[in-house]
Formats: sequence, C-alpha cells, structure tokens
Amino acid sequence: QSSNAPASRKVRWGSIFMKTILFIDGRNFISKINSVVNPSREKKVNFSIYNFAGLLDKVLADIAVDRKIFYIGRLTKHEETKEKSAELIEKQRELKNHLERQGFEVVYAGRVRGYEETCPKGHRFLSFKEKGVDVRIAVDMITFAYNEELNTAIIGSSDSDLQPGIKELEKTGVERIYLGFEISPNKGLTYTTNRTILIRNSEVVEFLGKTLF
Repeated sequence: QSSNAPASRKVRWGSIFMKTILFIDGRNFISKINSVVNPSREKKVNFSIYNFAGLLDKVLADIAVDRKIFYIGRLTKHEETKEKSAELIEKQRELKNHLERQGFEVVYAGRVRGYEETCPKGHRFLSFKEKGVDVRIAVDMITFAYNEELNTAIIGSSDSDLQPGIKELEKTGVERIYLGFEISPNKGLTYTTNRTILIRNSEVVEFLGKTLF
C-alpha cells in the first residue's frame, strides 16, 4: 500500500462542501477479492456476509471518506436463463441489503444478461456479461466534479475503460486515487491517477468471516 500523498480533506467551495467519494465497480471489485480467496473457483463465495466496510476502513484509514458508492449491474430475467437469473437476482438483493447495512450507497447501473455459450469441447454453459457500469461511474464522477461537489475521487476498480473519465477529472483539479489490489494492479490507472493504494492479499483474507464458503 503506497501513501506518498497527504490525506484527503473536505474542502469548502462557495456554499457547497466538496467531498471525498469512493466509487466502487462492484463486479470488478468482487472479482478481485474472489481471485485472492478462491483462485481455483472450486467453491462458491458468499459475498453477502463479507466485511467490505472493515476492509475499506483499514486500507483507507488515513482518508476521511464522505460517501461510499457501490455500483452493481442490474440483473433482469430472460426466458432462456429464467431459473438461473431468478437465483442471481435474489443473491444480488441480499448483497445490496448487506452493503447498505454497512453504510454503502448501492447504485444499479447498466445491465447484466445471461447467454448460452459453447466451450471449445462443445459443452454448453451459461455466461453472464455486464455492460454499462463503467460508463455510469465515469458520468457520476465528472458530474460531481463539474457541479463542484467532488474534491477527491477514490476509484475502486481495475477497469481500464475508466481512464478517459479519470483524465477528464484531472482538468477540474480533483484528486484521483486508484484503489486496486496487489494481486493484479492496473498500470494504466496508476498513471492516470495521482496516488495509488493497493489492497494486500492478507487484508482481503482478514475480513472474510468464518462462514464465507
């Protein structure tokens, strides 16, 4: 975890308090945690009990965060994946409730749809793809910045598609912090932000809970 910049502060601009806001790309963030605790993908991880707040309070201990926004792709039912979609929608609802109890704002963005695909061996399997979350995060960051509501943006995502939005933030003078994982940091995001914080594998495991699997 690098910390070569001073802690972020809430700044008053005119009559508006400019804030430090954490923007988390939910699917991306959870995928990174999963890569640490379940690299073989042999077990199902129940993230509706994971201590996200504890993890982020620790790794961002030197920063006063005013808002924590967790973005999730909206799941919808489709006839060809009706049963599996219903199961995933219920799990998503549980995750949303869990996150809100931990103090996060949960924003549904974009959409997630199931598709049947065929592997190289000819086996059919169900695949779910998410679209639009990165766009919503970028739009929100830029909107908050130009409305003079954002002083510091902490970007909890390793999606390179966010780089144009982050570069736009630079024009407004907003501090940009990349929050990634030591298991696979995104070099592009380290170059387009002015501070990088990497979550250690040991920190990910620390907040698992005894009944994770």
